[in-house]
Amino acid sequence: MDILIRNIDPVAMKKIDEMAKRKSISRQEFLKSIVEKVAYEKEQNEKDMRMEMIISKNIFVMGEMTEAVNRLEILLSDLMEE
Repeated sequence: MDILIRNIDPVAMKKIDEMAKRKSISRQEFLKSIVEKVAYEKEQNEKDMRMEMIISKNIFVMGEMTEAVNRLEILLSDLMEE
């Protein structure tokens, strides 16, 4: 699908061209990537937030497991001394 945008500020266009050149891609490729990124940004942010929540829960559970293992080590040590 094609998009035509008119009346772009020349200074803005120059900056866009410079950014594309730094990435060694055409203006069209550069703008296409930006448009596609904007289109999927909400879904990506939601996925990122879900992933962060899963990671946080895993870290919490790992901490709980570490405490449980430490308590078991102490209990076993105490039982072996008796």
